[in-house]
Amino acid sequence: MSKRFIIAGGGTGGHIFPAIAIANAIKQQMPDAAFLFVGAKGKMEMEKVPKAGYAIEGLDIAGFNRSSLLSNIGLPYKLVLSFLQVRNIFKKFQPDAVIGVGGYSSFPVLRYAQSRGIKTFIHESNSFAGKSNILLGKNATRIFVATPGMEKFFPAAKITVSGNPIRSAIANSHLNRQEALSFFGLDANRKTVLVVGGSLGAASINQAILNGLDAFEKNNLQLIWQTGKVQAATYAQAAAGKQHIWVNEFIQEMEYGYAAADVIVSRAGAMAVTEIAVVAKPAVLVPFPFAAEDHQTANALQLVQAGAALMVKDADAAASLVNTVVSLALNSAVQESLVQQLRSFGRVDADQLIAREILKTIA
Repeated sequence: MSKRFIIAGGGTGGHIFPAIAIANAIKQQMPDAAFLFVGAKGKMEMEKVPKAGYAIEGLDIAGFNRSSLLSNIGLPYKLVLSFLQVRNIFKKFQPDAVIGVGGYSSFPVLRYAQSRGIKTFIHESNSFAGKSNILLGKNATRIFVATPGMEKFFPAAKITVSGNPIRSAIANSHLNRQEALSFFGLDANRKTVLVVGGSLGAASINQAILNGLDAFEKNNLQLIWQTGKVQAATYAQAAAGKQHIWVNEFIQEMEYGYAAADVIVSRAGAMAVTEIAVVAKPAVLVPFPFAAEDHQTANALQLVQAGAALMVKDADAAASLVNTVVSLALNSAVQESLVQQLRSFGRVDADQLIAREILKTIA
């Protein structure tokens, strides 16, 4: 008998892409399953989820703003309103199970499901769990985590170490370096550095790259530079006329970026770290220091302590990021050593494992 699923959460690609991957895997295993996504109005998921072929409802909800306490005055009202919206969504859709992938829109949805005795499943992508997921985990049916050692956040009996689901185009890519470089119009004879700051961009990484463009050229290196939306025009202008730089605010076909790269520069969001491990490319990670509970630093340290990646602190990016990247790009022995250690972190079947476990539990 077919089942109905609500999948809640979003805010960043790191929550949205795993959510879509889980839905796709469930649909593969149960073709007549029905899905409804629930996200936050005005956030990325309202655009990305329909593009992936799924319906989505938006809640009037916002997260706690750490940098501007005054802007949090309306939060209690928005939370109450979101619970009313959730109640109406449940009345109409009548889900058999609810899956939360993180992001503040997941809290009222899973909380309401738990109050109605509906089975709830959580996917925690980071190695340091978010507060909402910790609260929801006490009454969740099952909790899927990216890394071992999460018993400090969740009841041990409910945990399954699944890894992070990643986009199938990346997990199953058979692209070779030559094809990928030709996609970007770049030179197969030059070492290539892929710079990504997440879907929204990363000011410290972008500024460091902007100031160090000459260093890449001097060392015969070329760049694939995803800048994010903020100040995208400034970065594009700086790269204009330089033939060894491809620059854009977003790389839709990220599998080409990974296949073309010899070295990657990235934030340390859970999905970025997982994708880097799956494609097994040497990386310099620059964790975003203001992420909740500083979870990006925790994600990066998991690799750094295993000798599987290098890390530059956000505050040090201006002074040392470009030197670190250039040095790594020119040192094939260090690259090889990082890749050897990185391979043990790469897992491509997380989506299938999660789908299987969920369907088994609600059968």
